[in-house]
Amino acid sequence: MCRCLFLVVVVVVVVVVLCSAPTSVLAAKPNIVFILADDLGIGDVNCYGGERCMIDTPHIDALAAGGVRFTDAHVNASFCGPTRQALMTGRYNWRFGATVGSGPWGFVGPRPNTEKSTLGKVLKRAGYRTGYVGKWHLGTTMTTFDGRSQNPTNVDFTKPLKYGPPQFGFDESFILPGSLDMYPYAFARNNEWQGEVTAQKGWSAFNRVGPAEKNFLDHEVLATFYSEAESFLAKQKKDDPFFLFLALTAPHTPISPGVDWQGKSKLGVYGDFVMEVDHSVERVMSALKKQGLDENTLVMFSSDHGPASYAGNILKATPAQIQKLEAKGHYSNGPHRGYKFSVYEGGLRVPLIASWPGVIAEGSTCDALVGLNDFMATFAELVDVKLADHEGPDSISFARLLGDSNAKGQRQNLIMQSVTSFVVRDGNWKLCLCPGSGTTDSPNAEGNDPMPAVAWKQALENFEGQFTESDLVRAPFVQLFDLSNDLHEDNNLASQYPERVAAMVALLQQQVAEGRSTPGPKLSNDAHVRIVNINDKRLPEIVRRRVE
Repeated sequence: MCRCLFLVVVVVVVVVVLCSAPTSVLAAKPNIVFILADDLGIGDVNCYGGERCMIDTPHIDALAAGGVRFTDAHVNASFCGPTRQALMTGRYNWRFGATVGSGPWGFVGPRPNTEKSTLGKVLKRAGYRTGYVGKWHLGTTMTTFDGRSQNPTNVDFTKPLKYGPPQFGFDESFILPGSLDMYPYAFARNNEWQGEVTAQKGWSAFNRVGPAEKNFLDHEVLATFYSEAESFLAKQKKDDPFFLFLALTAPHTPISPGVDWQGKSKLGVYGDFVMEVDHSVERVMSALKKQGLDENTLVMFSSDHGPASYAGNILKATPAQIQKLEAKGHYSNGPHRGYKFSVYEGGLRVPLIASWPGVIAEGSTCDALVGLNDFMATFAELVDVKLADHEGPDSISFARLLGDSNAKGQRQNLIMQSVTSFVVRDGNWKLCLCPGSGTTDSPNAEGNDPMPAVAWKQALENFEGQFTESDLVRAPFVQLFDLSNDLHEDNNLASQYPERVAAMVALLQQQVAEGRSTPGPKLSNDAHVRIVNINDKRLPEIVRRRVE
């Protein structure tokens, strides 16, 4: 009897230990593939948008059906570069200093220290073969004719890049330096320019004409990237773990679907481009299966922020044209308010899907708060790498959520931003440190209502007397939302809960001062960080004139 009881106890203990163990011990080190779309809204994916989505995305939906779909995942900024910096480094982008040696658009230079600790370098420490394919936009250093800042007339395209993916820890890379609407329109493989960059080209949307490889065509770029991803996967072996970062250029403008995808969507050319994004997922999954790598590969899919309001079926970038898609019944931002560049959820909340056979429960949903800056700590836990004190200072692992989507997430707060303003998330509370959409008054931001000039004018009318910069972190100059019952962010509660506003401002100030948002020794920011920068020239002039 005692022996039987002892065996029962042992079995129970073993089961409890296994169920509570980190995901990393439940399986061998997984291969990791991360696919990042560009300007894809949460409502552009059918498994998120439902009846309000008019685009077929069967392969992204299948990925979700075979894994977990996160419903409260966020980027760190509602525009491109900052999100990619935070994702790659596990450090909030505003902690980095200014770019160096920069030129326009895709000639942007690096931010010092972004290469210091990266996803690529962390995974290489665990013995991973690392690959990066697609849009880069993390800064490059090009070989110039005079040794000065790079620009369209000062780059020697016969000489390799001095700084790019290899410096970030990627063994193999094939990139476009910026976006598809940002010259130079040319690829670089392992820092070596491909082809002859001798042409001048530009594309629909903004038609930015600049240096281009003579055979470069915008509608072939997406297919080139998923073909390069297939080539990388074809070289991998079952017993050698690998990491592939596939950064797509779609559906970011120019809306340029491949020839085989033109006319496929009932929504129009915008839908065609999203369908090719979906096809990219299909190609990756098929390549993994062909190589026999699908069983122990963690595949993740997300977007760098919400949809652009100037994008749609009109190829030329047109202010607020995304609302023409909404008139047809398609809502790229899902049930949320706002778009790219804004402080609202439509610009900051993104799809995040993860699939890992045998580890992640099929068809599961996770409502925990996560940020894309959490990838570094998550991957480190999965591959059993200890991060140094300075690594991933704003990254919190969500590995446990992959094994149990109902577990309590470790992240309780998250710092985000629009193009002008900070956003603080604390539990279900969300504080926007601006009175409106947090965009600029540029035509490219139209549709993000209220626009700054209107919002600031109204806030000033609601404030009596002369104000100082310290007043700008209180009502009526801020917005406080309770996302638990106001997902569309319609009810500004800032004037009703001044203590809550003050507490969230203090939280942001503390995380700025500490140089980190995770436990550990105090760190230094590379830049001087101002919570509200009243001298920001992107703010309406009327605001700057009113400050003492």
